[in-house]
Amino acid sequence: MIIDTHCHLISEKYGDLDLVRAESLALGVGHCVTQGTSTYDWEPQLALAARMPDFVSSCLAVHPSEVHTVSDEQFEHMVQLCRSHPQAAIGETGLDYFWDAPEGWSEQDFRARQLHLLERHFELAQELGLNISLHTRDKVGLASFEDAFAIARNFPKVRPVFHCFIGDGAQAERIFSELDGLISFTGILTFNKSEHVQAVATWCPADRFMVETDSPFLSPTPHRGKVNIPGRTKFVVDKIAELRGMTAEEVADCTTANARRFFRLPEGV
Repeated sequence: MIIDTHCHLISEKYGDLDLVRAESLALGVGHCVTQGTSTYDWEPQLALAARMPDFVSSCLAVHPSEVHTVSDEQFEHMVQLCRSHPQAAIGETGLDYFWDAPEGWSEQDFRARQLHLLERHFELAQELGLNISLHTRDKVGLASFEDAFAIARNFPKVRPVFHCFIGDGAQAERIFSELDGLISFTGILTFNKSEHVQAVATWCPADRFMVETDSPFLSPTPHRGKVNIPGRTKFVVDKIAELRGMTAEEVADCTTANARRFFRLPEGV
């Protein structure tokens, strides 16, 4: 069985989630971790996880691109939801320096808000004994990665996964050795001109990586450009198997074991 460790099932791009589930199961993906981003998806995610506990686990957070839409009071509401409902991790949070600041915000203030809430997310993860799913993205350079890394250092009991990893081997090694963290690979691994990511997937220690779709985004080859579903994690697994000279079943077993440990998934998932 394959576990999709990062998707967004509460997306307007989806219609019938029972159909998404059936199609994913048919492809060998038996469970997925859906990630929260803002006020509009927190309660729906909890409801979906309650309706499909065998297929869906939830994480709640504020995506860095959404920090300007969430008040301190709303963030505290999310904290209470996490305290009162089982969560697989805190996520998706992080830092995004790729997009310009929204209207009415200076670049400095927007980044400061992201940094503040990222630290709050780490505090919540530490309080609840959970790990954390991180997003970092830059136009140029590694500023978001370095800033997130610096905050993560202050919370050694919280293991981060740097989701949708597109960095190089040096970044990956720092995540492993300095943060006891993991990385996860998406359909980007199957794209042309992704040799640097493929190189990391080839040598990455077996206990340090997971697989994901980031669906409905980043549909892998041969479905690139289409609405993605958790089931297409299969194509990421197949590519990793090809790169590492393993069978798909071996990669599935490895990444599923890593996901169960990282997200503390219950028996039977």
